Amino acid sequence: MPPDLQPAFRALADPTRRDILRRLSAREMTLAEVTRHCDMTRAAVKKHLVVLEEGNLIQMRRQGRETISTLNAAALKPVTDWLSYFDAFWQDKLTALTTALQDEKDNT
Repeated sequence: MPPDLQPAFRALADPTRRDILRRLSAREMTLAEVTRHCDMTRAAVKKHLVVLEEGNLIQMRRQGRETISTLNAAALKPVTDWLSYFDAFWQDKLTALTTALQDEKDNT
């Protein structure tokens, strides 16, 4: 049975959180480092990080006085798997478009 994807999709729904994930894909970052890249308060960034953690897309750990956030790339696999279900839909549409364009070209 697939995991509940609702928390992950909720986390991915916001462009700020997607940007944070993209940045964390390069390296782990402290809360202060993430905040420097966002046009919002530290408290607002922390709320975004909590939503990402609830979606299991990041892991946060304390290191001394800092909170370190790390991408949990493995948690993106079930999301990718769910989305890939629709690949066949797009492939069928693209194939039909290619055929229609070729037919139009052949008839001119």
